[in-house]
Amino acid sequence: MDTLETRELRYFVAVAEELHFGRAAECLGMAQPPLSRAIQQLERRLGVSLLERNRRGVRLTGAGEMLLREGRAALDAAAAAVRRTRRAGGAGGADSPGGPRGRLVLAVKAAASHDLLRKLLDAYAAEPDSAEIEVLPCGLCEQEELLRDGRADVALMHTPWNSLTGFDSEALEAEGQVALLPAGHPLAARETLSLAEVRDIPGLPLARWPTRGTYAPGPGPEIQNQTQLAQLIALGRTVAVVPESARSWLWAEHAAVPLADAPSVVTHIAWPAHSRSLALAGLVRTAARLWPGQNAEQ
Repeated sequence: MDTLETRELRYFVAVAEELHFGRAAECLGMAQPPLSRAIQQLERRLGVSLLERNRRGVRLTGAGEMLLREGRAALDAAAAAVRRTRRAGGAGGADSPGGPRGRLVLAVKAAASHDLLRKLLDAYAAEPDSAEIEVLPCGLCEQEELLRDGRADVALMHTPWNSLTGFDSEALEAEGQVALLPAGHPLAARETLSLAEVRDIPGLPLARWPTRGTYAPGPGPEIQNQTQLAQLIALGRTVAVVPESARSWLWAEHAAVPLADAPSVVTHIAWPAHSRSLALAGLVRTAARLWPGQNAEQ
């Protein structure tokens, strides 16, 4: 057997993520017996055991872990193909009668550098046959997921926090990092701080935000968005390490102190490696022209 049906992958991924046939069936909106039969049939066709079932529950075999990784990627690719095809053929898309060259969805972190984004959008809009750009603000570290599942065509991503694995990219701009503290804190008067000092402030734990859907362990609060972070810092409940450009959204109750030993944050424009979009190629060329030579310097 050389192919798998999307339905089979969807069934298996649901079971593999829940590790419970009843919960997986509920998520899929179906009864449990046909789901169990479908997984058994899939195992017979593949000639491998994907799940180990016993009185203690269900767990993945090595083959099952492999199919879960590959199955998620395949389902994301299928969903992305549908979304991008509809976008290309819909109103204002590249295939619509009399429409413009195309439309690109650009995913950006809500707290990213406004100056960089404005400069890129203005320069690209001035190019002949430029596409319409829909800016899609997203949460912390969500750009990767949006690119992989087709909700976005291109993204501004930031290393070391975002992973560029599986994408093509161009480095645009590097900047330092600062510690965001409550304005009245004694350390707010310092000219610089070290990462070790920021990680060990009594009563002021370091904020935690998700990386690919999970939070690192620690006593600090789990942060979902910029507004929540700003409020908790102002209340004296947390401290954060952020790029220098975050100064643009600081409140009066905040203080930003440069970090002497923090690695630079590099903003990249990233896109799916298989993309053949002419509109996307034009946007990338504009970005490379605005920030020449950054790749060679990183």
